[in-house]
Amino acid sequence: MLNFRVLGLKRIDTYIIKKFLGTYLFAIFLIISVSVMFDFNEKVDKFIKYSAPSSEIIFSYYLNFIPYYANLFSSLFTFIAVIFFTSKLADNSEIIAMLSSGISFKRLMRPYLISAAIISGSTFLLNSFVIPPANVKRIEFQNKYVNNKKIDYASNVQFEVSPGVIAYINQYDDQSRTGYRFSLEKFNKKELVSRLTAQRIVYDSAYQWTIHDYMIRNFTAMKEEIISGDKIDTTLSVIPSDFLISVYDCEQMTTPALKAYVDRQRTRGIGNIQLFEIEYHKRFSMALAAFILTIIGASLSSRKVKGGMGFNIGIGILLSFSYILFMQITSSFAISGYVSPMVAMWIPNILYTFIAIFLYIRAPK
Repeated sequence: MLNFRVLGLKRIDTYIIKKFLGTYLFAIFLIISVSVMFDFNEKVDKFIKYSAPSSEIIFSYYLNFIPYYANLFSSLFTFIAVIFFTSKLADNSEIIAMLSSGISFKRLMRPYLISAAIISGSTFLLNSFVIPPANVKRIEFQNKYVNNKKIDYASNVQFEVSPGVIAYINQYDDQSRTGYRFSLEKFNKKELVSRLTAQRIVYDSAYQWTIHDYMIRNFTAMKEEIISGDKIDTTLSVIPSDFLISVYDCEQMTTPALKAYVDRQRTRGIGNIQLFEIEYHKRFSMALAAFILTIIGASLSSRKVKGGMGFNIGIGILLSFSYILFMQITSSFAISGYVSPMVAMWIPNILYTFIAIFLYIRAPK
């Protein structure tokens, strides 16, 4: 077992860190165990219907289901752990004894923040590098045995083929590899110099497309030249997978890959990247959330109250769920385009930072 004292920590630090991390892991084990039971009961009919092998259910799905949801609700587990064991310390008058012995509340927060740093770092590393590859297996299993479908349709697709050249596909069907109501516009600075429209565009392979029933209008000075034809082959720097996007795709990318994908799509003018930007910023905001919720939980539950542990736990659960709900609301605004994904993911942390400061000031000294 790790000897915390060799790290320069005192006995009280070791005591609180072990309590914190032990309660955190126990909360994960308890809640995830219940979640697995409910999830299995909900999906068992699908497993039977699509003849999912037991080995794949265990190793491809649930072995990857557990770390995904444990990490997804890490902030909730952190808050519950802090509220639970700190309320217990306060109920047993241990907090009062610590403060009476000359330990300030600021000093008392040190082991809490060390524990939060361990959880925050672990959460970020898992979210960035470990869970995305695991999600590939989990989502493949879901698509095969639970949802039994894949994304094969897109609409209102717009992207920049090259600087000043904008392509648009009204509807795309991946089964026939065909896009409908296609247009390609070329600009010289802000002036439109050429516009191609076509009834259909068919994907061939490796950026090769065939345009059917097309008309090209070239604008030169005061003249307009019109060219039409039945079929023409062309090269476009886009493939169907660039715009056939599932809500789960962003969860399967490591953080560096996610950043590279967002930058690449933004450069090419492909606009449907909100989910990827949200996922990218959420990974960083969740890491900071561990510190914010730890301060809130410790400040809230360090005072002995008449309602005892039950009152503190109730308030803690209410606050933690309100945080998660607020995060979902701001995510919806980002997806709709009302706010930027970065702002949407950091607004809850900013608001709850003020709550943390307020509760910390009011905590027993």
